[in-house]
Amino acid sequence: MSTSANRRAFLDMLAYAEGTANSPTTRDRGYDQLVGRTRFTSYADHPRVRVWLPRFQVYSSAAGRYQVLALYYDAYAKRLKLHGFTPEVQDAIALQQIRERGALPDIDAGRFAAAVPKCKNIWASLPGAGYGQHEHNLQALQTEFIRVGGVLA
Repeated sequence: MSTSANRRAFLDMLAYAEGTANSPTTRDRGYDQLVGRTRFTSYADHPRVRVWLPRFQVYSSAAGRYQVLALYYDAYAKRLKLHGFTPEVQDAIALQQIRERGALPDIDAGRFAAAVPKCKNIWASLPGAGYGQHEHNLQALQTEFIRVGGVLA
């Protein structure tokens, strides 16, 4: 089992859960998606577009494959010395968030069911997140993780 393969599969699973994996262009693969399913066109910076979400009665700046809010982008870009909002930068931020939750060892070892709950406070689409958005069940996410190349312990 390759550590990097499981990390890539976990990121792909997150995109599936967040609804960004279904990008119509294979080149962008959801990295260019704003909350609400519209797109941005430049990876020079976080797009910083505030989208009104009537269901929740809030504005959101969530963008990219992992739906990173602008304020979190700013903090991680500074801390990790990242520039732009390229796919590589988005992946680096997501992996750092996962690392901070202590889930990377679980992902690397194929302990999917242990990793997901550790990340639920970051991604509203994960089971038990409690943000009022649609939460996928663990089995559906595990099925996607395996489908995209993840290997369980």
